[in-house]
Amino acid sequence: MQTMLSGKDVASHNTRSSCWVIIDAHVYDVTTYLEKHPGGSQILLQYAGKDATAVYQPVHPKGTLDRFLEQDQHLGPVDPTTYTPTTPTEGKSRDQDPQQQPQKTDIPRLLSLCLSLHDIERTAEKLLSKPAWIYYSSAADGLGALENNTVDWRKVVLRPRLMRNVRRIDTSRTVLGRRLRYPFFIAPAARAGLANEDGEQCLARGAARRGIGYCVSSVASFPHNDISRAYYNELKQSGVNSNYGALWFQLYIVNEKTVTLERIEAAKKGGYKALVITIDSPVIGKREEDERYRAETSAESLSSSFSSAQEPPLSPPEDATNDEGDGPLPLRGVHSSTFRWDDLKWIREAWQNLGPIALKGVQTAEDAVLAVEHGIDAIYLSNHGGRQCDDTPSSIHTLLEIRRFYPWIVKERKVDIFLDGSIRRGADVVKALCLGATAVALGRPFMYSVSMGDDGVLKAIQLLSDEIETTMRLIGATSIDQLNPAMVNTKRLELELVDKLDELRVRPHKQSKL
Repeated sequence: MQTMLSGKDVASHNTRSSCWVIIDAHVYDVTTYLEKHPGGSQILLQYAGKDATAVYQPVHPKGTLDRFLEQDQHLGPVDPTTYTPTTPTEGKSRDQDPQQQPQKTDIPRLLSLCLSLHDIERTAEKLLSKPAWIYYSSAADGLGALENNTVDWRKVVLRPRLMRNVRRIDTSRTVLGRRLRYPFFIAPAARAGLANEDGEQCLARGAARRGIGYCVSSVASFPHNDISRAYYNELKQSGVNSNYGALWFQLYIVNEKTVTLERIEAAKKGGYKALVITIDSPVIGKREEDERYRAETSAESLSSSFSSAQEPPLSPPEDATNDEGDGPLPLRGVHSSTFRWDDLKWIREAWQNLGPIALKGVQTAEDAVLAVEHGIDAIYLSNHGGRQCDDTPSSIHTLLEIRRFYPWIVKERKVDIFLDGSIRRGADVVKALCLGATAVALGRPFMYSVSMGDDGVLKAIQLLSDEIETTMRLIGATSIDQLNPAMVNTKRLELELVDKLDELRVRPHKQSKL
């Protein structure tokens, strides 16, 4: 029987050289895990010697501690009468009186007032905690990439064709080999548990019920088996047509190859039908609002630490390395910074051809054609919602660049093409489809919808699908296949395209057999 520790015992281990935390009334030694933590060491050090349950539970799947800590780092239970559980100081809102905060019983009324995805976002801001809102809404540096995403949709103008019979329309689309009821899917976005205790399971159930796709993030709040179980159980219980919809797995390539292989194995066991590899994150972008909030909470923690003569947090050690031993990891180097095209070979071997493979984060025509040459099934145009490299092009800008320099990729449908980034209206979806996109993805709007549970997710799907149908009727199209470039005017945005490419290929080279 393990000896019960006291809060005083734990409190004395509050430094980088000896860091203990309390989670669910149990004590863990995370000293050697500090620099491996995907969220950085700072958040762990903030709760060194304290209870971290309140911040741990919303963002970590069950079994996380067992996966990443050795048995001797599980130090045992702590006497609950000897420490104070940490309650996050942030309230539901940044400005409102707590007594005026919306409650769960208010959600049906709030949803009835949501007439667009913008309304869902505004409502979510009232419901989400401060760290959740900042995490979801923040973007990189000066917000240039985020602004590009927003304004570029307005630079593409619809050209309606009239006096056509549009009473009945078909919005279904085949995407990555699966039929979807609508030409959009839920983009991979981390930490849905910050918005709702059911987190990604809300998204999985909503996608199953409405027959759309859901690409689940590697960094989910629940085990990936639980999310896929929620999806497939919903298909059975709701009695919907299981021929529609799909569950896909987003994969980050991290520094430890074994962890990446474990994630691929989880995708296989969970019944995920495609692998979507994120390629735009050799390091994490500088998301200033998120970092500012963490710095502020760290400063508060530090002030109490200094008053207790505790050791302040230090900079990450310079000798932290990855599996390849390439020297110190770069700043914000949570993911692999050495991931190359040749690495697709071992990923394919691990995936065992269990479904299509897509590359997410393509931002230039040159990389789009390289993806085709390497036999990729889909290219996912994205600047990560403006959260990675600042001042990068919007996905619709990149699609136009591909159309200008490698039109055969689009015209001959060499690969599926996806777009995301500030898509908020059905008209945005239709514009992308007119220009050759197979489907579009939405991240933030669905994360905001999770703040209102399953009903919030279903409402977001309904709002967007209604707008798509309405826009298609108004421009004279009765099926996705009828949407074409003649239905849009892209002249304003085309003026911003580069004049030439240094790596222009007239036709693709022989595809790699990796």
